[in-house]
Amino acid sequence: MVGYFVYHSVQGDRGVLSYLRLNNEVKRAAITLAAVSQQREDLEQKVGLLHPLSLDTDMLEERARLSLNIADPNDVVIMGAASAN
Repeated sequence: MVGYFVYHSVQGDRGVLSYLRLNNEVKRAAITLAAVSQQREDLEQKVGLLHPLSLDTDMLEERARLSLNIADPNDVVIMGAASAN
């Protein structure tokens, strides 16, 4: 009977091995959360620059150029050779 309880305390659904596995999952989730939180902060900052009350004209121009795929006549465009891969 003692063997039964020892086995399940190590191998069972709530055993030591399950605890360690879940602990690793929590650590990976925390790392993912930190990365996603940083991305969200970056996006919130960019959106804040486009807010009408604090409009950053440089950011607006950059977004318009990217969206419309255009360049200013005074811009210098450097094009690299296509890779042969």
